[in-house]
Amino acid sequence: MSFYVYLSGEIHTDWREEIQRGAEAAGLDIVFTAPVTDHDASDAAGDHLGEQNNQFWRDHQSSKVNAIRTRTLIEQSDLVVVRFGDKYKQWNAAFDAGYCSALAKPYITLHSEDTVHPLKEVDAGAQAWCTTTDQVVETLKYVLKV
Repeated sequence: MSFYVYLSGEIHTDWREEIQRGAEAAGLDIVFTAPVTDHDASDAAGDHLGEQNNQFWRDHQSSKVNAIRTRTLIEQSDLVVVRFGDKYKQWNAAFDAGYCSALAKPYITLHSEDTVHPLKEVDAGAQAWCTTTDQVVETLKYVLKV
């Protein structure tokens, strides 16, 4: 079985690469996609549409351009992994999880036990909650090989 997996969320660690390496080592047939993970490029995604004098409107403009990629890749995916890191609040990740839920798109959350309570509704809609990238890979192995 082949799968398309979108890796959403936190951009400051190498969790995506860990999952990709694990899936490759397990011989899984997965195409991974992700948002733009270059923070500065993401923030400037809409700058070509015209200069904004207010940060709100710059962010608004760029978020709409980023949404073209995000929505398309989530809709095309078979499964989404949503990573919530410990250092920053990833509101975009929570939005992606909600979008998955609205689409009835299966998703897995990946976060530490420290954020169980604030993410209880997000986790309630997930098909699995993982605390390590190894758990994500094991879940993918089960889904694709059993």
